Amino acid sequence: MEKHRIYTTSFASVYPHYVAKAERKGRTKAEVDQIICWLTGHDQAGLEAQLDQKVDFETFFSDAPRLNPSRALIKGVVCGVRVEDIEEPIMREIRYLDKLVDELAKGKAMGKILREA
Repeated sequence: MEKHRIYTTSFASVYPHYVAKAERKGRTKAEVDQIICWLTGHDQAGLEAQLDQKVDFETFFSDAPRLNPSRALIKGVVCGVRVEDIEEPIMREIRYLDKLVDELAKGKAMGKILREA
């Protein structure tokens, strides 16, 4: 089966869209970064290095320092597909991120977005 083109898309090319979506709804770039770091285990410097290197989505998630185990608590629909039903691991990680940014843009509290108890 052929890989989806998002796998070879530069994470840095999509990142500004995540930030713009959040900012249109009164949220901040810092909050987007916090979500990404929570999900992937990157610190701010690591995230910025990934953006500077223009790594693709597959590499971004494959090389993530520590994918957050609480990400399995992310449920819901993105692009008409339930994220918890996506079998392909990298696509599921991408959709987890999409879902978290959607929740941020919808005004959810950071504690709920980051699945804090």
